[in-house]
Amino acid sequence: MNTFIASVWSQMFTVPTVIFIVGGIIAIVGIVFGSVAGVMSSVVKTREREQSRRELAAYVAEGTLDPDKAIEMLKAGEPSGEEAD
Repeated sequence: MNTFIASVWSQMFTVPTVIFIVGGIIAIVGIVFGSVAGVMSSVVKTREREQSRRELAAYVAEGTLDPDKAIEMLKAGEPSGEEAD
């Protein structure tokens, strides 16, 4: 029985099979890390954009910045596909 199990294991883990398995694992890890990095980048951009809006609103509230100028500044930082709120 032990020789049968050893035979099956030796046939299962040939060099091409191991290369295929390791390559698949590397690909999966790369996809997962790439997805996580993309999400984190999006979160950081959104937080920075919101922080800029808050700062501009504070400047407008204290009277050191004209509201029209603040709107221009917000529109200047937007990607071409988005519209201002």
